[in-house]
Amino acid sequence: MIYFGIFLAAVSLAAFILYGADKSKARRGAWRIPEKVLLSLSFFGGAAGGLLGMVLFRHKTRHWYFWAVNFVGLAWQLAALFLLLHYGVAVSL
Repeated sequence: MIYFGIFLAAVSLAAFILYGADKSKARRGAWRIPEKVLLSLSFFGGAAGGLLGMVLFRHKTRHWYFWAVNFVGLAWQLAALFLLLHYGVAVSL
């Protein structure tokens, strides 16, 4: 359970940083981070950081699919955390 929490925190931090970096690059007209990278990070573990980055940096907030991917990602991540906390993890080698 602890490893999953660390994983989510690390991917969320990466997503948050990349949303901020992409906003900065957009303002300067520099090379941008592809949307599929931002969406993938958000869906596969970084939804909390992605949503926080969207709101704090005011970035990608007009794109409905960013909201959808982040909320769906957040839903499955919270469900997985709940299941791990409620039922525990049985590891046998």
